[in-house]
Amino acid sequence: MSSLREIKDRIGSVRSTLKITSAMKLVASAKLRRAQEAVEGMRPYQTTLSSILADVQASVPAVFGNTGAQTGSASAGGRVAIVAVAGNSSLCGAFNGNVLRKVNELLAGLGCKADVYSIGRKIADPMRKAGLPNPGAADYNNFVAHPSYEAASSLAQALIDSYEKGVYSRVILVYNHFVSTSRQEVVAETYLPFALPEGPAAAWDKAQEDKYIMEPSASDIVKTLLPQVMRLKIYTMLLDSIASEHAARTIAMQTASDNAKDILDELTLEYNKGRQQQITSEILDIVGGSQQ
Repeated sequence: MSSLREIKDRIGSVRSTLKITSAMKLVASAKLRRAQEAVEGMRPYQTTLSSILADVQASVPAVFGNTGAQTGSASAGGRVAIVAVAGNSSLCGAFNGNVLRKVNELLAGLGCKADVYSIGRKIADPMRKAGLPNPGAADYNNFVAHPSYEAASSLAQALIDSYEKGVYSRVILVYNHFVSTSRQEVVAETYLPFALPEGPAAAWDKAQEDKYIMEPSASDIVKTLLPQVMRLKIYTMLLDSIASEHAARTIAMQTASDNAKDILDELTLEYNKGRQQQITSEILDIVGGSQQ
């Protein structure tokens, strides 16, 4: 049995850890609320914009097939770009590890050269050690700390330009999708070549024609909407990942706090038993000494 002093020291250490994990949980919860509001406020806008694009493109399939992001991919020689989003810090469970694992799976299965655009130190550092630094030695870690549409738009445009020039044949996004506070799913989805979500309007009919008043023309609208949808996707992905990180950290710190409380209860019980045995032993010694 450990000495009472050792147990008491451990109790003090666990209590200090409990204070830290509880504080981190409160901070993560506050950040999660803001991040959740941001991503849930952005999703309807992205969904509506994509829906409009799906409706309008049905009237101009030829134009849609030549609106920038669909062209120029055949000459890329199979090179792939992977945009991976993780966090800048740890203590968030498997959040960062899941992204890294998915990226490594993709790299192992592609069978071709690849560039990794790492957003967040927890993915950038392993990729740099693996010999895959960000193209142009760019630093995207600030995207996670301070997400902005302008920064996301700039990255989206760089990816689109590289795709159109034939640098890449495909661009894949890897990030954690926020489902709920207790559930985040790592996803890998194709960003380029661009494809609308399943279920768009198959053909332009009278219903769509009555639904929209288009000026100056459907083709011009498609050419305008498509880049906006592409840029918005990168920004929404960042918000999605940030909300997932705060949710994962909230759960991780809650679990750590619960474990600390369990350990504290066990140590307190052990300390009380030891103290009781010590007092009993002292009483017996006093009683025994008085009878001599």
